[in-house]
Amino acid sequence: MKPAVLALSLIALPGLAAAQGQVNIICSVQAEWCNMMSTVFAKSTGIKVNMTAKGSGEALAQLMAERANPKTDVWFGGTGDPHLQAAEQGLTLEYKSPLLPQLYPWAQKQAADSKYHTVGVYLGPLGFGFNTELLAKKKAAAPTSWADLLRPEYKGEIQMANPASSGTAYTMIATLVQLMGEDKAFDYMKALDRNISAYTRSGTAPVKAVARGETMVSISFVHDATTEKVNGFPVGQATPSEGTGAEVGSMSIVKGGPNTANAKAFYEWALTPSGQQFGLAAKQFQLPSNSKVPIDPRMSDPKKIKLINYDYAKYGASAERKRLIAKWEKEIQNQGK
Repeated sequence: MKPAVLALSLIALPGLAAAQGQVNIICSVQAEWCNMMSTVFAKSTGIKVNMTAKGSGEALAQLMAERANPKTDVWFGGTGDPHLQAAEQGLTLEYKSPLLPQLYPWAQKQAADSKYHTVGVYLGPLGFGFNTELLAKKKAAAPTSWADLLRPEYKGEIQMANPASSGTAYTMIATLVQLMGEDKAFDYMKALDRNISAYTRSGTAPVKAVARGETMVSISFVHDATTEKVNGFPVGQATPSEGTGAEVGSMSIVKGGPNTANAKAFYEWALTPSGQQFGLAAKQFQLPSNSKVPIDPRMSDPKKIKLINYDYAKYGASAERKRLIAKWEKEIQNQGK
């Protein structure tokens, strides 16, 4: 970790320097990001951090399994829909941070939609990753719209995740339904299926396949494509011209967790500008939710993207998510090519 990053963070919470005890955190972002947060928070507060990395679907399943006797205190990161479901099921604590006014409107709206059981910690627009070398070799143009993905030159050259296991892919379904209407969205996804070579379990797997040259195009959060490019791979990215949705990565305090006071201390720290620098330090390019954090030029600027007015409350609800995924499985996944 850069000394300046550590030094800045160590002074973030002087009032907690003498804190004791521990906090149990499920972390649903990239491992290096989780590890940096854990190390710096522990050093700056004296609170021992027990950090477990899990995807957001697995995290929600764990909180449901622990409902009668919660072992977890905080759930950090991952797509916002499962956090809204946890709120809906009474698994998380209502908590209004004094830092809410510093956050971007989309992060405050996530808190309000959940009746303050969760809060937005980063924004990640949905779009496409593509391998520039493969495109050049096949003399194919990079996709810039949802319509482009149906082009014949992309047959067998697109990967996306399975929405049953991936928040990225469910965000795509919910985006298309809101953009096109449900019937047209499912017609579109049936047509798109002809060009899909694989539905992966993980939301980041398709863009990693793009980076390795195993597929030409991925449907991904664009910050994941930026990470691959920064790591030296021939990866470009675009957001669809018709409009797109975005994930609001979120954070929640578990109701009845064993260390609620320390959970609130971590939650507050993770919303400060100092606590929000670790994604970028780990080469992750989501937009942090605190408006006082400087925006890195490699991050996607929401002002330059055609974002739809995504209804997180409706499409984050358990019943709607379950219905749309079941419909996708029946009409697309189980129909074959």
